[in-house]
Amino acid sequence: MTVTTLSELAGAKRLVIKVGSALLIENGKARGDWLATLAKELSGLKAKGTEIIVVSSGAIALGAAKLGLPKGGRGSLADAQAAASVGQVELARLWSDALGAHDLVAAQMLVTLDDLEDRRRYLNASATLERLIAAEAIPVVNENDSVATEEIRFGDNDRLAARVAQAAQAEAVLLLSDVDGLYDRHPEEDGAQLVERVEGVTPEIIAMASSDSTSGLGSGGMIAKLQAARIAERAGIALAIVNGTHEAPIAKAIDAGRGTLFLPQGDESARKAWLSGRLAPAGVLTVDAGCTAALAEGASVLAAGLTDVEGDFRRGDLVAIHGAKGERLGQGLVEYAASECRAILGLREEEQAEKLGYAPRAAVVHRDHMVRA
Repeated sequence: MTVTTLSELAGAKRLVIKVGSALLIENGKARGDWLATLAKELSGLKAKGTEIIVVSSGAIALGAAKLGLPKGGRGSLADAQAAASVGQVELARLWSDALGAHDLVAAQMLVTLDDLEDRRRYLNASATLERLIAAEAIPVVNENDSVATEEIRFGDNDRLAARVAQAAQAEAVLLLSDVDGLYDRHPEEDGAQLVERVEGVTPEIIAMASSDSTSGLGSGGMIAKLQAARIAERAGIALAIVNGTHEAPIAKAIDAGRGTLFLPQGDESARKAWLSGRLAPAGVLTVDAGCTAALAEGASVLAAGLTDVEGDFRRGDLVAIHGAKGERLGQGLVEYAASECRAILGLREEEQAEKLGYAPRAAVVHRDHMVRA
């Protein structure tokens, strides 16, 4: 089914639910009573036929409290990695106990950015999720912060939830937050209005977002949630933001119809959806006005349209494509290494062979391996 209202979330065949640190942890300890009510809701959804995947934050906060680390374990990368190593054990136990009270099996699944950026590892993760669901387990997914670095990490579980939804071919993502949803300005400003329905994450929608994370525990914020919504919508997945601070938060949000629902905006092929959701380009190709216009009509990136090359990438790596004013036009898999791109920059096909020493390929980034922004 295609989810078009908040009430339809409860009938989704496969639903990814993201739980943030601020909801799960308070003063370094789990909010046990709150988690118990959520687990009961998940049990009820599963009994009605909804397949559940949980993306849960909280490992760093739990581990920092146990180790006595300052700043909630986020004072340094080393502290965060150490806190996560301890906290992951605690987090897995919490979910195992909470779901086990309803005779449900929790399965811990730790992933890194590379696990979902690399195509083969992405497919492996997808297969693992599928097998766990078939075995009636509830996967509890978290970023493996014990090995993630500042340069190679999701950095927030909102975008991770959207990527997991892609890998699991879920119908919807539910982000449990500490606010009701997206407001048209900072929610504490006079006259702020909740945006209940969004049909496409446009620059105007992004301009409404605040990067504030009111709890101080998490690493996300509204901007991260909008980035997650953009990943989801392009893959044909609905995404909702609702207030999760209440007991039994899912039922409360659905019954009140209060939250922000981002409607699917496309149904890209599985490969294109994976490509559009990738987050770590290895370089940037800047193109001229003519190439920009051609890309808008579905063309490939040709060497003749290149004006600049940034980064040190290899053939097959992901690169971002920018216009002359720095605007992001899309991203795709490059057909040449960075040094080769620089060698043929601005050259027409008949000139490229002399520079390369071999017959040029059809494109620098072929349209079949590219998605527009």
